[in-house]
Amino acid sequence: MTKIVALCAAALAAALIVRAAPPAMAQDVLTAHRLSAALAAEAVAEAVASCAKQGYKVTAAIVDDDGVVQAMLRGDGASMTTPKAARDKAYTVLMLGGSRNEDASSAIVQRIGNPPSAAGLAKLPHILLLPGAIRIKVGNEAIAAIGVGGAPGGELDETCAKAGLDKISGRLK
Repeated sequence: MTKIVALCAAALAAALIVRAAPPAMAQDVLTAHRLSAALAAEAVAEAVASCAKQGYKVTAAIVDDDGVVQAMLRGDGASMTTPKAARDKAYTVLMLGGSRNEDASSAIVQRIGNPPSAAGLAKLPHILLLPGAIRIKVGNEAIAAIGVGGAPGGELDETCAKAGLDKISGRLK
């Protein structure tokens, strides 16, 4: 009988503590924006198609704001190195572009150039200091990035990434 009384007392104490806890504050709950799978797939398809029209065999990838691949499309004839390049370019602009509000990997490459610090950054996992990626934003919030690898030059990759972003930009709200 004393065990039952003790259990009831413990349950009552727990209920009172829960009831006395302060309500969750709005700043304690984060809201994250994400691309839908369909929108991400549409963007990478457009980037690959844009490059294919110019004769470039590429892969396009979108990474979310956690750096996880959300969508990837390896175009016909794209080499086996292009998926990693596309993913790493997108990751790089997402992770290094925010602190200076740089939306394109070409801006990061131009800023960093080839100083000794670039060698250190290049040793970090998934950092690829080449043009070819653009951050995807809702308002001023970067929610993802699209990267392209495989064209004969990073500027060409970046143009195709921009085509992918342009395809979906009207629906980023």
